[in-house]
Amino acid sequence: MIFVCRQSLNLAAVLSLLSTVVAASVTSKGQTVTVEGSTYFVPPTVVTNLKVPSGRFKDECDLVPLTVIRSDSKKLATAGIKEVVDSYEASDDVFNTGFLQNIYVTYNGSHKGPSHALSLPPSWGNEWLGFAAPYGAKNAVHNTKDIPPGPYFLSPATGNVFEAYLLYADTMGSFTEGLIQAGDGSYNLLSAGLQGNALTIGVPSRLYFTKTPKQPLAGVRLGVKDIYDIKGVKTSCGNRAYYDLYPPANTTGPAVQSLVDAGAVIVGKMKTSQFANGESPTADWVDYHSPFNARGDGYQDPSSSSSGPGSGIGAYPWLDIAIGSDTGGSIRNPSQVNGCFGNRPSWGLVSLDNVMPMSPLLDTAGFLTRDAKLWRTASEVMYAGAHLTSYTKYPKNIKTIGFPTSASTEVTGLVLEFLSNLSAFLGGANISALDYDELWAATKPSTVSADETLNTLLNLTYPILITKQQFPLVGGPLYTDYAAANGGRRPFINPVPLSRWNWGLGYPESQLEAEIEKKEVFTAWWNSTVQVSDPETCSDSLILYVGATASPNYRNAYRSMPGIPTGFSPSRIANIAGVPDIVIPVGEAPYNSTITLQPEYLPVAVDIIAAHGCDLMLLNLVNELAARGIIKEPGTGSLMYGNGTAYY
Repeated sequence: MIFVCRQSLNLAAVLSLLSTVVAASVTSKGQTVTVEGSTYFVPPTVVTNLKVPSGRFKDECDLVPLTVIRSDSKKLATAGIKEVVDSYEASDDVFNTGFLQNIYVTYNGSHKGPSHALSLPPSWGNEWLGFAAPYGAKNAVHNTKDIPPGPYFLSPATGNVFEAYLLYADTMGSFTEGLIQAGDGSYNLLSAGLQGNALTIGVPSRLYFTKTPKQPLAGVRLGVKDIYDIKGVKTSCGNRAYYDLYPPANTTGPAVQSLVDAGAVIVGKMKTSQFANGESPTADWVDYHSPFNARGDGYQDPSSSSSGPGSGIGAYPWLDIAIGSDTGGSIRNPSQVNGCFGNRPSWGLVSLDNVMPMSPLLDTAGFLTRDAKLWRTASEVMYAGAHLTSYTKYPKNIKTIGFPTSASTEVTGLVLEFLSNLSAFLGGANISALDYDELWAATKPSTVSADETLNTLLNLTYPILITKQQFPLVGGPLYTDYAAANGGRRPFINPVPLSRWNWGLGYPESQLEAEIEKKEVFTAWWNSTVQVSDPETCSDSLILYVGATASPNYRNAYRSMPGIPTGFSPSRIANIAGVPDIVIPVGEAPYNSTITLQPEYLPVAVDIIAAHGCDLMLLNLVNELAARGIIKEPGTGSLMYGNGTAYY
């Protein structure tokens, strides 16, 4: 039993001393302690108070570890306690046996006159065993507020009880800040650190939370892309000047707040490429360092702009889900290369108030996760206001874009195997290749000129929308505000957003209006000709394209100056048409790493597109495919399936 007792930091004594010396206000931000080799943050908020018998504790520790056990047994015996402890160890990463030094047993049963007969194992090093009534009878330990089971810290001097947050090092550089609830709907920065140069993130015990119909996300650990406002916290948008210039947010945006209201626990803000533009590591990330991709040799591009969410979900088993944003592929691309599920939802499902805009006509909020069930539950919460129908019958038609025709490599074999299994699951669905260019040529609206291809029609649509809309909403105000605060100076902007903004400024406002009209033409054509709604299956078809092919994209490569994202491709369909596009990892394939000089593995992924509003149908489909073993939920680390190692 190892517990580091910091006797020299008796907080009450320090504050009392300071109050007699200076008039300044001193506020506790919590403290850090170690139990059995693991480091914990103890927040200053008191969760309850235990009336501990006087003289029970002989040492002068400010805090001691405590385990709260909840039981409904009529006669509590040692075997029952051991069973509970075993379940704690199996289900919770925050708990360890060092917290058994002191135990407090609460009762949540309905028996009359329950009793106990305990003889705890000496290896637990138990020093104090307290019982709440009715187990405690005459010697009952009373508490001021009911307390969930799990590991805590107890102040012997005051009886105050505090939660335990296990500290993890953000070795992948996925986060910008660790956060902790302040108790009034706002958040504070986590004032704790671990040895080394990585940011520290704290996570609360999973045992504190119980899922209910009103809180289906209770205890889910959530990372938030740093373009979403969180009350009490600054937003950086990946830019140092922006972070320094603007004050902490005074509200949490509705998309994130809906998840918090459903019980999710925000553990930190996660990195984004600057102003959510597509950036490559090493060359483009100047203000902040790009996160690492844990897959393969550990030195692959994590993609962007939801780089932090993709990196963290691919690396950390203690992180359950992350909220990102997708304008042109900012969730889908990181999901593909970091080996996790991800979705660009139907456009307009959730409010993006208090979120940095890129193009309000294209911006969406979605998730990155390894857990298919959690993915569906979180989506049901965040998109509840859209009143989506949860279809459980699926389309019988599959259309593929650019799919391989033979299993000549491991990648093509995995892709075709998934296609075959999906067709069989759908009862022998009809599979056909979709040539949207050919279909457009035959069915294009009469208002479009005869020689107008999709690529020429939509060549400038995406870049004009993201530049002509983002600059007046974000870039222009930043220039003005920064100049006013810094003697007329211009803030630094990374190469990609700077080149894009400057390019967009070269076009008149009439070009924006023209591209919006082109977007509307394509949307109407797609939703009436290519993929339409169906009353039984929501969408008449599923459209598949290959999202990731286990191709290395090293982060240590020098690259040319950034270009403008012109043109049209399968990944642009959902952006322009406003339809859902989800990423499904279907396996991993080897490549020869120039870093490790060994064969390593990278993800293979397939994207599925459906008609607008068919998001829950797609998520139900994924869950059924996972239940049948047709797809496997990925793990973390260099390998998606197995004991992956972090190479760094």
